[in-house]
Amino acid sequence: MTKIMKYICRGLLLAMAAFLLVACGQTGGQKANDSNSKLQVVATTTQVDDLMKQIGGDHVEVQGLMGPGVDPHGYEPSPSDTKALQNADVVAYSGFHLEAMFTDLLESLGKEGKATINMSDAVKDSQALASKEEGLTHDPHIWFSVSIWRQAAQHAADQLSEIDPDHKDDYQANAKEYIAKLDDLDDYISQRIEEIPEQSRYLVTAHDAFNYFGQEYDFEVVGIQGLNSQTEAGTGDISQVADLMADNNVKAVFVESSVSDRNVNALLEAASARGHSAEIGGELYSDSLGSDDEGTDTYIAMYKHNVDTIVDALK
Repeated sequence: MTKIMKYICRGLLLAMAAFLLVACGQTGGQKANDSNSKLQVVATTTQVDDLMKQIGGDHVEVQGLMGPGVDPHGYEPSPSDTKALQNADVVAYSGFHLEAMFTDLLESLGKEGKATINMSDAVKDSQALASKEEGLTHDPHIWFSVSIWRQAAQHAADQLSEIDPDHKDDYQANAKEYIAKLDDLDDYISQRIEEIPEQSRYLVTAHDAFNYFGQEYDFEVVGIQGLNSQTEAGTGDISQVADLMADNNVKAVFVESSVSDRNVNALLEAASARGHSAEIGGELYSDSLGSDDEGTDTYIAMYKHNVDTIVDALK
């Protein structure tokens, strides 16, 4: 089957799934009359899952479609995922085409009356980073801007307040409390980054997921692959990054929990061939949070882990 035919077939399958969600009857989308019942929320990514739990608190039950280590760029919903979306009161997703394989399905849910919360709706035009990659109008890795994630928290609270006005005060209080924690996180990040000399603030990673971090905290960010981790890096890409590392004496590169380390190892070999010695500085969480066992299953814990790993390797 040709690549074109594969895209056509995938589009038809997603269209059929969207039709079935509507045709089967909207069992979700409206909160039950019982004021004590919890909103059934389906969240696409681990970051959105955590945010909805933080803001929804005791009034929501959140089901995440993607677990730790899952790459959202290439994730395709299973039949059970489609059923979960059908039965949800609320569907929450990251947006900006991060969920590339089922963006059309997610958008169709909102058009057909399902309550949806798109986190990218919280991003101001002045904050959104443009993308030159096919299929992406903006860089979708918005959670790496703490400023944007504050706005996403408030956006989630406002949307939940409209969907479930009986608990509006609680949603708004949860948002206020969580935003205060994000303020503390921002301070923590800024203080730790001061330990890195300005000339050493180069963040080289497996794929281009950290541009919002770079914009917010004044780092030069370089990804071997593009914004979409499904794209392949060529020898030219690796060669250019190796040159940058040698020219700027970059001493560490970072692997990612949801991306293969193959290109990072190839980069280190290319740098070595130029007489430049570098090492793997550690593993960062990019498109997914970590697990409970790792202690990185919340946004704040994930971000602190990343910053500590970066600072300890580059200072």
